[in-house]
Amino acid sequence: MAPSPLFPWLPLVTLLQIFPISTQLPLLSPLERDSVFQVLHSINSAVPWRTLFPGDLCSSPPHGLVCDYFFDSPNTTLTLTDPDAAHVVQMSFGFLSDYSGNPPCSSSSTINPLLFSSFKYLRKLFFYKCFTGPRAVSFSGDTSPAFASTLEELVFVDNPSLVAPLRTLFANFTNLKRAIVTGNGVYGQIPERISDSGRIEEITLSRNRLSGHIPASLSKLKNLKILDLSRNFLDGYAPESIGNLSELLKLDISCNRISGRIPESYLNLEKLEFLDVSFNRFGNFGIPEFIWAMPRLKEVHLSGNMVGGQIPEIWEKLESLSGIGFSGMGLTGKIPPSMAVNLRSLSYLALDGNSLEGKLPPEFELLETLKEINLENNKLSGRVPFSANFSSKIGGKLRLRGNPELCVDEELKKVTNGSVLGKMKLCHQSNITEHVFPSGCSSSIMLASAKFQSFPLIGVLWILLVKF
Repeated sequence: MAPSPLFPWLPLVTLLQIFPISTQLPLLSPLERDSVFQVLHSINSAVPWRTLFPGDLCSSPPHGLVCDYFFDSPNTTLTLTDPDAAHVVQMSFGFLSDYSGNPPCSSSSTINPLLFSSFKYLRKLFFYKCFTGPRAVSFSGDTSPAFASTLEELVFVDNPSLVAPLRTLFANFTNLKRAIVTGNGVYGQIPERISDSGRIEEITLSRNRLSGHIPASLSKLKNLKILDLSRNFLDGYAPESIGNLSELLKLDISCNRISGRIPESYLNLEKLEFLDVSFNRFGNFGIPEFIWAMPRLKEVHLSGNMVGGQIPEIWEKLESLSGIGFSGMGLTGKIPPSMAVNLRSLSYLALDGNSLEGKLPPEFELLETLKEINLENNKLSGRVPFSANFSSKIGGKLRLRGNPELCVDEELKKVTNGSVLGKMKLCHQSNITEHVFPSGCSSSIMLASAKFQSFPLIGVLWILLVKF
């Protein structure tokens, strides 16, 4: 059945119509039902919610609203006389797609205080691009919400007009599994106690206005798998205690103001697959050696930190590594061929903005998985060793600008005309054959030998005839 063209987020077939049951399910209480309508009205006052949903909101709700049924005993019979058995457990607002149409938000969306006081069974609260208008939206966090002991997922995504201290969003939750607050106007420090729940697996607080330091108390969340604090204004040092999060799969603290040293305790993150500490203020300590002791690591990003040093030769244990971001790190020396020899899954390599020198390792052409390589603005020299097929496969993702001593063969230049390689200078083809001379030979003898070898045969015969 096709969705309604006017309200595509309305359900046309309810669960009860698909699976009829012999016993009527309990109704949502009038008080909780009225609270739902008031919250919906604050999200979008242009929609006639009460007219569109005149019946029970549990049996025929708008998308994004989910109920569950609670009884004192699992053997309780479902009847209309059971009081307070039906409750709202999920509220999701904001359009996602044609196939997942939550109640749409308007440019004047606000948050009704009843949201935090009327739903003591709520498990999931979700807002996506709801608060985007010119007026700031906030709410009071003086008291714990009614759902502090039941909420499992708290999601606020891309709500720039939501301006509130972060602490007001985390109020003694004891059952929280996921906290995703990203792309909002949320500010302040990260609370020392985000959750009393030992079950929390994800904390994503990226793209907000958070300040202060990263609390060491995060290490108490032993089941944490994702920690993303990127794109804020955090400062201070990266806590050593983060290395105690043994279940961590992703750690992203990029684009902050964190200084000092990248903690060696991260060596203990044996399950880590994604590490991004780029664009902070970590100092001149070289590339951390613990990276080579992370067998599950798939992406590592250190760009924008002046760590200095050279790229080491130790890459044997990182066969699963697919992405490396080492841009603008003050790196010197040569690019080790062992990177290409051992990193058989490498897809992305960024070494631009350093002081790397020497020739390009031709071994990179052997990497079938490589899709992008950025070596711009270094001191690389010599000929580009890659074939036309490799250059065509990478296309515009082969970035070599800013290396004036690099050159390209004429044949490759013709094939890649118009690309970065096509605009590079040609390598000079020398006819001089290199010879190994005994020690003590003067430069004049070598020069004469080279000049003699460059004469055409007819010139040599003419000299002999004149002399004899």
